Amino acid sequence: MTDATATLPSPPTSTKLTRKDFVSDQEVRWCPGCGDYSILAQTQKVMPDFGYPKENIVFISGIGCSGRLPYYMNTYGFHTIHGRAPTLATGLKAARPDLMVWVITGDGDALSIGGNHVLHSMRRNVDIRMVMFNNRIYGLTKGQASPTSELGKRTKSTPAGTIDHPVMPLSFALAAEATMVARSVDTHTDHLQATLERAGRHKGSAFIEVLQNCNIFNDGAWRDFTDREVREDRTLVLRHGEPMIFGKDRDKGIRLSGMRPEVVQLGGDIKEEDLLVHDEQAEDPTLAYLLSRMWWPDFPVPVGVLRAVQRPTHDELLQGQIDDAVRRDGKGDLGELLFAGETWTANEA
Repeated sequence: MTDATATLPSPPTSTKLTRKDFVSDQEVRWCPGCGDYSILAQTQKVMPDFGYPKENIVFISGIGCSGRLPYYMNTYGFHTIHGRAPTLATGLKAARPDLMVWVITGDGDALSIGGNHVLHSMRRNVDIRMVMFNNRIYGLTKGQASPTSELGKRTKSTPAGTIDHPVMPLSFALAAEATMVARSVDTHTDHLQATLERAGRHKGSAFIEVLQNCNIFNDGAWRDFTDREVREDRTLVLRHGEPMIFGKDRDKGIRLSGMRPEVVQLGGDIKEEDLLVHDEQAEDPTLAYLLSRMWWPDFPVPVGVLRAVQRPTHDELLQGQIDDAVRRDGKGDLGELLFAGETWTANEA
């Protein structure tokens, strides 16, 4: 395994860019108080750090409130059809591997109609950064249950409560073999910016779940563990190479009991060396998968990078095949190819 901190090549820009350079002239049109504003702001803040000229950056979105984000970024962008943003991104990276490509999606767009496209873009290790806004609801269409809505959730489409078990997005991304998997929260702005920074510097398929609030149709979906007053005791901030400690007083931790994680109180017979140590670079995804299943109230909710490993990317492997074919058979001629085999010319008469 190569170093998981390997970064993308950063083409030099002629001038130093700032956040303002990435703000478009479009009026931002989300509901007042929506968590999307925070995600947009942190995205605009982090973009200058990568050193890419604006014309070499592309934002691709699907349908949903999150789909508006490309309009608000002063870069190239596509607003595609429902669930198909990863497909467009795959084609773009195949044709233009030099571009930095971001996919902006929501829990409905990514995990319902787009689930198959997300899965295959991740397993192919397409060099894209997929940011999934998760508010546990269909916001644009006014409040129906989404693939991440909790069991029993009463919505306009499930008035008696949903009978569908929710998708665990990070478990899905890990099973799909994404080479970077992470989670952040819209209101934890410093953490969100740092997580987007990590994703931007990862080479390969990055999947970032952002727990985002829809204050109109599902207000407070994550409040039990993300509010300022409780988040230190109810979230676990992951740091590579460090023991899993949490709590306002840094007095609780996570250790393994057989094959299951458990919450323990530090002190007495339980010391830091008894705790699980986070290893985001482990080639075996077992630890990352265990973390992806931890959820409040049984566990603190992990935030940060669960996994970040390096493998050859889809565009690298594709270009390798093209180079091999050219070395073996020459550059070829498109005209010869079109007129090869059984062809004929129609007689106009």
